[in-house]
Amino acid sequence: MTDGAQVGEGRSWRRLPVAVWLPRYQRGWLRGDAVAGAVVAALAVPQALGYASIAGAPVQVGLYSVPVALVVYAVLGSSRQLVVGPVSTVSVLTGSFLAGFGVAGTAQAASYAAALALGAGLVLVLAGFLGVGWMAEFLSKPIVTGFVLGLTVLVILGEVPHLLGVPTPQGQVVERIGALGSSVTHGSADSTTVLVSGVALLLLFGGERVAPRVPWALVVLVLGLVASSALDLAADGVEVVGPVPRGLPTPGVPSVAAGDLGRLLTAGAALALVGLAEGLSAARLFAGRGHYRIDADQELVAAGAANVACGLFGGIGVAGSLSKTAAADDARSRSQVSGLVAAVLAVLVILVIAPVLSDLPRAVLSAIVVNAVWRLMDWGALRRYARVRRNDVMAAVIAATGVLVLGPLDGLLLAVAASVVGLVYRSSRVHVDVMGKVPDEKAAWGSLHDHAERPTYPGVLVLRVDAPMFWVTAAPIQDTVLSRVEAVPGTRVLVLDLEATNQMDVTSADALSDLLRTLRERDVDLYLVRVMWPVRRALARTGFMAEIGEDHLWHSISQGVREARRAHGLTDLPAEPGVRGAPQPQLPRLELDVAEGPEEEQEVEEHIAARTPEPDPGRDVRPPRGRRTGST
Repeated sequence: MTDGAQVGEGRSWRRLPVAVWLPRYQRGWLRGDAVAGAVVAALAVPQALGYASIAGAPVQVGLYSVPVALVVYAVLGSSRQLVVGPVSTVSVLTGSFLAGFGVAGTAQAASYAAALALGAGLVLVLAGFLGVGWMAEFLSKPIVTGFVLGLTVLVILGEVPHLLGVPTPQGQVVERIGALGSSVTHGSADSTTVLVSGVALLLLFGGERVAPRVPWALVVLVLGLVASSALDLAADGVEVVGPVPRGLPTPGVPSVAAGDLGRLLTAGAALALVGLAEGLSAARLFAGRGHYRIDADQELVAAGAANVACGLFGGIGVAGSLSKTAAADDARSRSQVSGLVAAVLAVLVILVIAPVLSDLPRAVLSAIVVNAVWRLMDWGALRRYARVRRNDVMAAVIAATGVLVLGPLDGLLLAVAASVVGLVYRSSRVHVDVMGKVPDEKAAWGSLHDHAERPTYPGVLVLRVDAPMFWVTAAPIQDTVLSRVEAVPGTRVLVLDLEATNQMDVTSADALSDLLRTLRERDVDLYLVRVMWPVRRALARTGFMAEIGEDHLWHSISQGVREARRAHGLTDLPAEPGVRGAPQPQLPRLELDVAEGPEEEQEVEEHIAARTPEPDPGRDVRPPRGRRTGST
């Protein structure tokens, strides 16, 4: 497979990536894919049991999801290595929703869990075909890190009662922690259960350090089954998983109350958002390592189809798994054949071994869950966010705190809302830099901030807006520009650099018109430089181009300054260091007038309006005859 083969070649096969990569499959990859598939199955089967219990559903629904999700994603996914299946984040959120519906741990839990998966899948598929994969970008890395941290704490807190053999407390996080502490101090914990869970945790965490490539979750699962059967742990009061039926389920639509359909679809959308954040992150990470690309919209379709299939086959919601994908990559997985191998092995487990799992101690299952989610608490990432940018670590803390205090869904929505508010706030904080000529560089201009030695031209003020101009920033930019002009008496020309703006709305165009009129009232001429084509097109349609004049837009600051000085008879004034009125170092004056400037200042450059790449439908700005058109 070549780079980007799954998304690049054959647009007719974009929605069926398997038709692109399977014909290119190389026989030499089969051994690595087979080993990787066995490793994935060894991880996925015991984790699926644990994640089903997290979701408050019968353990077999976790098993049902494994082969179905792997096969569907292998056919539709754009990632070569991503492993899709039950994951902690989606399972925890599913459990919270089932508790909200009042069905967690009941006979209806399987149907409602499947309905949630079906709802999530439909939302994802629709979003994929509508091409709105970009919406996942609102879940930034800090938000996902904090969200997962909060979820991990909730998961571990939910498993502690099973590790201790005490009743599961209800209420808020603080109340549950207090109840668990009280149980321990009063000696309510079951000693046999504590011994079983302690040995399981020791093997899981210690074994990873001694032999990290060994599937310790599978080892502990087998040892737990053997010990439970040989020692009859259930007779000693140790909780076991209970009956696990053999065989694959019959596909069908989950049976739920008609009055719950609307809430199920809304909850499914939340599952889709959370699962998408984790799955896309893993897919992008390993695509970067493998030097290929993924298709975000196709990932929505593939993940959605996997969830729909799981819902129809009585499974729980699924998503791309970072831990299992990493394990497959370590085992030298080269394609989704590894996922197909894992699916076959999972089917064998369901058909042959499933009833044996009935004697598995619940404490062993909880230990496997705790081990699986423990590494998701990324404290190193939080420390990195704190070093790089305070707002990022605050977003992570808000997400984690929101999950713990408000619950997974409300906590996630709070974090996203806080992130969007922060984005809008930062977008409204604009800086307008005063620019000067960079000595000894060809036609280069830079900010005078910390560089007061850069020369400026008397009568000409050059300003650069460092943020895009849109409806939020239009008024602050206008006010800041006017204040900069007022701060430099004797300004006859303002050269405004709009390179940071690549789109223009009506509010911003009107703000520029107001700025132009205000400047003219003060006998200051306005020139715009480095204006992008979409901005020029919008300005032409609003009439601003006719108002300012096409000869007042130029490609570069140097040419804009040159033409402004020529038009206002300022060419005989030499450049001075910095802006007048502020203490500046005494430097030799830089003579850059039209007659005697350096070679780069004498290059001929047409004004922007004469180089539009295509006729503008809102206004005729065709170039004069004989001039070659182009783009900025």
